[in-house]
Amino acid sequence: MSRLGNLGARLYRGEVGYDFIGHRKIWYAVSILITITAIVGLVVRGLHMGIEFEGGAVFTTPKTTASVQQTTDTAEKVSGHQAIVQALGDGGKRIQIAEVDTKTSTEVKKKLAEELKVDPNKVDAQLVGPSWGEQIANKAWQGLGIFMILVVLYLAIAFEWRMAVAALIALIHDITITVGVYSLVGFEVTPGTVIGLLTILGYSLYDTVVVFDGLRESSKNVTKQTKSTYSEIANRSINGTLVRSINTTVVALLPVAGLLFIGGGMLGGGMLNDIALSLFVGLAAGAYSSIFIATPLVSDLKSRTPEMKALSRRVHTKRAKAAERESHEQDGADDDGDEDGPGAERDGRTAAAVSGQRRQPPARGRGKPSGRRR
Repeated sequence: MSRLGNLGARLYRGEVGYDFIGHRKIWYAVSILITITAIVGLVVRGLHMGIEFEGGAVFTTPKTTASVQQTTDTAEKVSGHQAIVQALGDGGKRIQIAEVDTKTSTEVKKKLAEELKVDPNKVDAQLVGPSWGEQIANKAWQGLGIFMILVVLYLAIAFEWRMAVAALIALIHDITITVGVYSLVGFEVTPGTVIGLLTILGYSLYDTVVVFDGLRESSKNVTKQTKSTYSEIANRSINGTLVRSINTTVVALLPVAGLLFIGGGMLGGGMLNDIALSLFVGLAAGAYSSIFIATPLVSDLKSRTPEMKALSRRVHTKRAKAAERESHEQDGADDDGDEDGPGAERDGRTAAAVSGQRRQPPARGRGKPSGRRR
């Protein structure tokens, strides 16, 4: 068995473990700090909405020797509006220009072909109206809202309402961080971003549900025992699924990282960047929230119930009595050891000396006759 597998087995059996629940305030503080940073980024920088949401034109050129910066300057000069240029893998360029309608798109296309020295017939132009982007945004928000409601209902029925609340908070946490990263990085929000954002919700819930299922199994008849509190059982559930969560997350992140850094970065994948970034950030945030946010929140909510408070008192009382009894037994053992210790040994030597003196024959007097005739 590998070292990681051996560690996972020891974590599952409870032989080793990390106190996630005991340090939950640290994780809460880290999450709050990251969330505040994401919100500040959204307020200050905002989201860079793509052409699909704002409306405009998208021009795709064949291979050209012009750089991205030169193409950007050319597009802004011929259109009079801000342009976004992406390099494609075949040497061509993808040019997005907002506020370009049908009347001006043909003229802009011709001027771009002249400035970039390419064939105008090979320049592909696509027009997008703002109403279409608005419909996509509305549908995305509706889908997100329906998804949240269904998730809360399912978890409340399958598990309990406290787990549903904790999972909902973890989902909001993941979405906020992902959107905040988009704002801070400056990536364009496209339909691919929306697809990726909706996709990560399922991945984010996966690890959370796995931990919740283990916690539910471990906490059956929890009030009928006095060995562990609910928080301790929750902590063992996290440690028991820790290696599994890490393995699942790493395996899922590797292909997404390939899309983001190789397909999108090196090869100029265009929309691959939008999908891959949301998936990459969302998967990492989902793995973090399932371990450091969702389960500690459940433990906090559950530990405040009267049943769990009573269980905690019984457990601590039993442990205090056991410690006191062990202390008394240790003190008794020390006392017994003193009776057979050096003092007893000295008394034994003294008694032996006295007994030896009593067994000695009486000494003859030196001035008395011996009774022998000479």
